[in-house]
Amino acid sequence: MTDVSHLLQLVTVLVLAVFVGFEVISKVPTTLHTPLMSATNAIHGIVLVGAIVVVAALFGAPVHGAWLTTIAIAAVTLGAINVFGGFAVTERMLQMFRRKEGPRK
Repeated sequence: MTDVSHLLQLVTVLVLAVFVGFEVISKVPTTLHTPLMSATNAIHGIVLVGAIVVVAALFGAPVHGAWLTTIAIAAVTLGAINVFGGFAVTERMLQMFRRKEGPRK
């Protein structure tokens, strides 16, 4: 397989994934957004652990460029911001559904 055909195959998968993801998420009713967001945050946490393992492997590799290491560390940082921000937003949304306690009689 040539490099061009391999790149074309990867771009095709990326475009299809974006299209399918948009179609699936746009069909979700608003009452399911909070549970769905909570589940995707958990999945992102697993992906973040995988990214940390990849960065650790980069530091242990005999040949790696500074550019690749910088991109990997930036990806882990942005992923961590995404996960923690997602959990904060989910918690805030869940607080909207809790009953407010009034004065007890």
